[in-house]
This record gives sequence, structure tokens and C-alpha cells, in this order.
Amino acid sequence: MTQNGWTRSASTIAEVAHAAGVSRATVSRVMNGRSTVDPELAARVREVAEQLHYRPSNTARSLSLGRTNTVAVVVPDLANPMFQQVLRGVASAAAEEGYRVLVADTAEHAADEERIALDARLRCDALVLVSPRMPEQTLRALLPEIRPVVVVNRAADGSTPTLAIDYAAGIDQIVEHLTGLGHRHLLYLAGPTDSASHGARLDALRVAAARREDVRLSERPAGSSVESGYAAAQDVLASRATAVVAYNDLVAFGLLARLNELGVAVPGDVSITGFDDIELARFATPSLTTATVPQAELGRQAWAHLRSLVGGETLDPTPPLIEPVLAVRASTGPVPPAARLGRRTATDPVGPHVPELTAAGWAADLGSFLLRGTARNSSTVPLARYVSGERVPSVHAPRPYLHPVHSAAGTALTETSPVDHRHHYGVSMAVPVVNGTNYWGGRTFLRDEGPTLLPNHGRQVSAGTRVDDDGATLVDEIEWRDERDRPLLAEDRRLSAEPLADGRGYVLRWSSVLLAAHGPLRIESPGTNGRPSAGYGGIFWRLPSADVTTVLGDGLVGEEAVHGSLSPWLAFVQRREGATTTVLLVQHPAHLRPWFARVAEYVGAGPALAWDQVVDVAEGDHLDVGLAAVVVDRALGADEAGRLAAQAWG
Repeated sequence: MTQNGWTRSASTIAEVAHAAGVSRATVSRVMNGRSTVDPELAARVREVAEQLHYRPSNTARSLSLGRTNTVAVVVPDLANPMFQQVLRGVASAAAEEGYRVLVADTAEHAADEERIALDARLRCDALVLVSPRMPEQTLRALLPEIRPVVVVNRAADGSTPTLAIDYAAGIDQIVEHLTGLGHRHLLYLAGPTDSASHGARLDALRVAAARREDVRLSERPAGSSVESGYAAAQDVLASRATAVVAYNDLVAFGLLARLNELGVAVPGDVSITGFDDIELARFATPSLTTATVPQAELGRQAWAHLRSLVGGETLDPTPPLIEPVLAVRASTGPVPPAARLGRRTATDPVGPHVPELTAAGWAADLGSFLLRGTARNSSTVPLARYVSGERVPSVHAPRPYLHPVHSAAGTALTETSPVDHRHHYGVSMAVPVVNGTNYWGGRTFLRDEGPTLLPNHGRQVSAGTRVDDDGATLVDEIEWRDERDRPLLAEDRRLSAEPLADGRGYVLRWSSVLLAAHGPLRIESPGTNGRPSAGYGGIFWRLPSADVTTVLGDGLVGEEAVHGSLSPWLAFVQRREGATTTVLLVQHPAHLRPWFARVAEYVGAGPALAWDQVVDVAEGDHLDVGLAAVVVDRALGADEAGRLAAQAWG
């Protein structure tokens, strides 16, 4: 309908009343759902209103009814996904009953909360206060002025409906999980000091640590944001804690990001947990272990209490605490041995003292297998840990691996998922291409295209890991599965160790038989696909960086000389923080292959299965792969390295 060329506004209540032949009061009662109007008359009014496109004014209705059909949700930080989910729960439940939701963000300013809550209450029928930061006395004085109100995440007062999380139960689960992995030094990255949930989590942590005589708890102020976790990274490393309990997931995200930049492996060097389980937690790298809080459900329950209050009903003002459930993901793992991050601690052997080893053996330990050396004084020395690799991201080609490997004096000799090559894992069997499947991790090198990220990553799955009766040999039956999870080949893997004759070091042997049990195998590498001198693939040892690294071969010195050579052995001599070590890698004399070796870009090496020629294995046939490592806490010269290499395989 137009008048003088202009579009006319919506019809008025007077026009509806005139067309229906009733009073304006009758139209108002019908549109507000009153049951006092005759049904036939009410039907006629609604029909006329529909024909005239009449919509009642919300403002007028509010004045008439004395309510706005609007509730407000006051949160301390709308950028926090935890509060976003609570808000979503309130809004979705309220919308089902015709209520709208206003949002007020106090931006973590506790001093402004009281004023903001009072202002919001003037504009709506009721309030939800989520994790208010104001002092207890202020909150208790405020609540009678803003009723009806529901409080989330504060202590109950017995009269105001209050929904709360059982933070003590959540923290207990986290501590139990971490101590079960062997962690005994925990660091808490604290939340805002005026946050009641921070106080509850800290109290629970202190109680949990006090119950365990061997657990030490450190505390460090942080905050509630990603930025606060990022800024805490150096203090985390300086604390030497092996596990971090972050106040919330956002703090954990920031810490993960900074440690990633610093090249610190999580969980290889330090484990990290969060709290809340916001939507992004499982998509972090690595995925975050955290306590799951049903955030949206919390919002829906808050609305249920609020709706009852608005309707004059009263539910139990102190319902049972909501208990979180621990979501165990990839950011937590077994505690590293005492010398973490390639550094010594106060309890490590220092200076020239090196334990004289008399025996070495494997044993199950914390969900993995630990190689321990026995010293002449009967003390035990952790030498290497073998883990299943189940938590390795799929794009890194999950596989069992050795990490950490230590010298007898405690110097770390492996690196896992370093910042320069995330798919390097300690000592592992990593092959770029087997029948088109990537078992190396990362990109696949394609001829005429170069490194390309493809969805072709396979995984190696331990079908059964056991220790021989004498404890000297670890046996792992492994199934290699392709990107579609189909079996591709079977591997019989055996790891054994023994002290050197003089006890001043040890030899670690890795022997594998790769069986083409499911059809023929075709093994390739970048070197076979057009990238010269890049024929890596096989047993690969990734070492940490050092102040000085020298690489030797049989009559060879330096990366350029050793790389691609058929030297029977290769030695990395490293000096870091006053400690000198040598890792002497020795090929089995029956199967000499070219060395892939790096020193300048990073430190790592391994005999190449397919250096510049494709390797084919007929169905039912097998391929033998072996590497021995002689580990000593001193610098080896070429002559001594040659003598030890000749003895490495017995």
C-alpha cells in the first residue's frame, strides 16, 4: 500500500480494532495471548491482524505487561569461548520460550561489575551473572537488588540459584593423570586473582599436592588469556617443572604456541593441561588434555532456574556441583628423565663422573618401555624410552620410536618433533614412500612438482610389544598400515643393549625384518624421484643441537664427506654446556647402505634404504635393516671409533 508514492508503515492497533469491529483493548488482549476473549472473536481479530500485517509493539507490550521478555547475561570476558558457550546455552533455551538475551561484557574489570549488572537489570526481566569477579561482600549485597538472578561459578549463598563446577574433582583428575605418567613437579599458571574459579582450582591443586609426599607444586601468576600463556613460557622452562596445569585452555594455547616457537617438544619435554575443554582444545597442536566442562548445558540450566524465578516458582537454589570429565589428548605424556631439554639438573651426574655400567635391560614403565642401565654401585640409570607413538599426529606418520635416549651421564641425545621438522621423532623407522604411502611424515616429494602435502600418511601399529625373559631385548611386532588403514607390511623389530667392555658407555642395537606379507613392496625416496642426494629413509636418528657438533666417518670428516658415503660407521661428537658425548652409529656389515647425514641444518643421520634406486621386495620376501649405536660420554677419535664400530655387532 502506498500513499503519495511513499510506502506506508505497518498498521496500527486502532485500524485492526476498526476492521474487526472490536475495541483496542480486545485487540491487545488477543495479541498478548489472554484467554479471557471469546475464541471466535479472538480468531477474527488474529485473521484481521494477519491481513493488515499488524505486529504489536514490543515496547508497548512491555509497558502493558510490566515485563520485557528479555534477560541479560553478564560475563567477565566475551572473548573467552567458555563464556560464549554458556551464553549460547542461555540464548538457545530462552529463545524457545520467546525471550531475548542481552549481553554485557565487563572486560575483567571487577570494579565495574556492580554498576554494569544494575544497569542491565533496569533493561530486562532477570539476570544471569557468569563468573562474577567482584568481592564476596559486594556480590552478596548486590544480589537482593537485582533479583531475579542466577549466578554461575561462585559459591552458593543458600537462597540465590547458583550453578557451579566441581573444580576440585576436575583438578584431582588432572593431578592423578599427571602423577600416573610419572610427573612429580607440577607448575600452576594461575588465573586472575579475583576469579573465584582460579581460587577453587588453586586450593584443589594445593590439597592434591599435599596428599602426595613426592609431588612438588610451583605457582606462577599468568591470567586468563592466550597472551598470558604465551608470556609465561620462559618462566615455565626456568621452573624445570615437567608438567604445567594452566588456569584455562586459552592460557594453555598461548604456552603451546610459544614453546613451539622455541623448539620445545610437548609432551616430549614438558606436558601441558588446560581446563574447560573449549571447542578448539582438540584442534590444538598437539591436541590439549583438559577437563571438560559442559558449558552450553550450564547455560541451559541457568535459564531453567531463571525462567522458574520469572514465573514465580523456585527450584533448588543449590543444585549439585557439575563434575568435569578429563579429556586425555596428546599434550601430556610420560615424564622425561631427569635431564630434560638437553640440560642437566641438580641431581644429574656432572663433570667428569660417568657411572660405570655393569648391565642394561628393558622393563615396562608408565605405558611405555624403559631401558635402564645398572651401575657398579647398584644404582639405576635411565638410558632410553620406547613409546608406541599412538599420539603422533596423523600427518607425521605415527610410529613407535625411541625418545629420550641418554648417555650414561644423563645427556639427552634425541630430539622429538622439533620446530624445524615436526615429523622427526627421536630414533624411528621412517620411510618416505612405500607403495605410495608416506611413513616419514610431512610432505611427499613428487617428481616435477617437489615437496607436496598429500593425504597419504600411513602409520606403524604395535601388534604386541614384549620384553624377553632375560630383559635384554625388547621385541615389537609391528603392522604397517596405509592411509586407508589397510595392512601393507609386517615388521619384526628387536632392540637390545649392553654395556661396553669397560663399562664407560653402552651399545644399543636395532634390528628389523620388513616382510612383504600383503603383496610386493616398492620403496622410494626423494632421491629416487628426482631430488639428488636426498635418499633418506630407514632407521633415522635425530639428535638435539649442541654448541659444537663434528661428524666423522671411516677416513672421513665433515657433513659433505660423510653424506652419501658407504662408510661402515658414522660418529657425531657433540659438546654442550660442559658435557661431551659421542653417538657412534654402526651399520650391520652384511647390509651397507649410503648415509644420509645432516649437521648444518639440524643434526641427524641414518642409512638410506633407497638412496638413488627404487628398492623392490617381492611378495613373501623380506628386507633386513639394522643399526647399532655406541654411546659414550667423551669425544671419540677416528681410530677408537673404528675399533668400537668393529665390536658393535658382536
